[in-house]
Amino acid sequence: MRKSNPAERRLHPRLEQALPIRVAVNGYDFSTATQNVSCLGACCHIEKYMPPFTKVLVKLNLPLAAEQNKRASEVKCSGVVVRTDDEAQGGFNIAIFFNEIKDTQKKKIAQYISQFLS
Repeated sequence: MRKSNPAERRLHPRLEQALPIRVAVNGYDFSTATQNVSCLGACCHIEKYMPPFTKVLVKLNLPLAAEQNKRASEVKCSGVVVRTDDEAQGGFNIAIFFNEIKDTQKKKIAQYISQFLS
């Protein structure tokens, strides 16, 4: 389940992993899991249609290694939906671009992803 594409050439590689994520917009709050994540965005599945260009608030939980004896690290940022795809089994897969993310938050994601890259 924890995979990265060995041929990944992006500056910020994506990690295919299910991480807890909350997406909030217009009074709605969706709790789901990522399909993949990078420093600049994430893909996830939601039950309601969310059109592209929708501005959202994101809370992403990054589990920490057990030897660090710490709780999960939370990343908070703003984003915009850049893609919405119908899912055959119901619901929608959305891609979120993190358009307002602090460097410290971006660094947390990068450090988490680097644990899984060779």
